[in-house]
Amino acid sequence: MGTGPSAVPSFEFLLNSQHQVLALITRPERTTHHREKPTNPMREIALRRGIVVFEPESINSPQAHAWLCDRAADLFVVCDYGQILSQETLALARMGGINLHASLLPKFRGAAPINWAIYHGEAETGVTVIHMTPQLDAGPTLVQFRTPIGPAETAPELESRLATLGVGAIHQSIELLAGGAPTPGIVQDPRSVTKAPRLKKEDGLVDWSRSAVAIYNQVRALQPWPKTYTFWKRPNSEPLRLILEIVQPLDDVAQVSIGPPTSTPGTIQQALSNQLIVACGKGSLRIDRLQPAGKRIMTASEFLRGHALLPGEKLG
Repeated sequence: MGTGPSAVPSFEFLLNSQHQVLALITRPERTTHHREKPTNPMREIALRRGIVVFEPESINSPQAHAWLCDRAADLFVVCDYGQILSQETLALARMGGINLHASLLPKFRGAAPINWAIYHGEAETGVTVIHMTPQLDAGPTLVQFRTPIGPAETAPELESRLATLGVGAIHQSIELLAGGAPTPGIVQDPRSVTKAPRLKKEDGLVDWSRSAVAIYNQVRALQPWPKTYTFWKRPNSEPLRLILEIVQPLDDVAQVSIGPPTSTPGTIQQALSNQLIVACGKGSLRIDRLQPAGKRIMTASEFLRGHALLPGEKLG
């Protein structure tokens, strides 16, 4: 059961393994406002390999249950699917279901674990395979692999690495269950649970009272959506929305070169040539690439040539 690109490496592994993949269950196709069907890499692989594709609106519906009963699966393998399986649904497979989750559970339970791990400045993350229960990401842990988060790594880059790392975790978990392990996994400590809720557009708005490092992490975390944005409070004009594409927190040496930080976060400290530097609650942030509303992505130098942004003006 999978829909997004994170599930692809594990799906391809299973298709090439000694196990029989009975079907792919994925989210139904939906048209967008651009009248184009969004791509579903899982569906494309299944159709190319001659695998049956089932797309129920609800995996917990009577119709879906009847379809699953006919397949008599030993195990459900779930990754990046998008629906929560009920206890009744899980009971339709002889060994229930396993789920590949992109965090070190019980940390970052929820829909966006990769994004929130980067956002909060975590130094490492990983993948966890759980033996599923109806509670979100709460089942006992079967296998867990760890990996450091690169200091400049973005959410899409980390997602790709974790999807590949998850293949081995899926493999070990299936072998564990197939071998008749007496212990179904390690129960998660409820005291260590943190949440990773689905992203909202509002999560991208910059709070300049946060530190430069925290805003840098926000920019890395919220790629490719909702991205990180602020507003230029232009004199005698409407605020201009600016998406921050590439930024860099300044170290102490660079900070000395631009003088003492202003007391008000969000104030432009430098707007010369290719130097667009903004005061933060702690430290300063250099904006290297940005996208004004309705325009293309441009370098700070290109933006400053076309916009009279001056030191002392405010973002926010």
